[in-house]
Amino acid sequence: MILSDLLTATVSHRGERIGYVTDVRLRMEEDQDSNHCPAAVIHGLIVSPHTRSSSMGFERTGVRSPWPVAAWQRWTHRDSFLIPWSGVAEIQPHNITLRADVTRYSAMLPGEGGV
Repeated sequence: MILSDLLTATVSHRGERIGYVTDVRLRMEEDQDSNHCPAAVIHGLIVSPHTRSSSMGFERTGVRSPWPVAAWQRWTHRDSFLIPWSGVAEIQPHNITLRADVTRYSAMLPGEGGV
């Protein structure tokens, strides 16, 4: 599987469509061997109930400009959430099914941004 297979996939929970994958959140896993770069592993999926498009980095709390773009992105991606990778039950072409007991987390990232 490649990451682009996950992007824009429909996400279902308990038989209902709850949104689309708009991004994949990665974390760096430290390697015990200092001669190798840390491996990037999937931490979770960002799911938007309203759109299949990317948030283009505007999920950072400090990004406020250019204001028309930031405002549009915040509105388009309102109610987006993070699903931990452990909450994925099944992956099929263009559809991801979540475990029944999955927990949703905020998709917002802290940080500065913008001009």
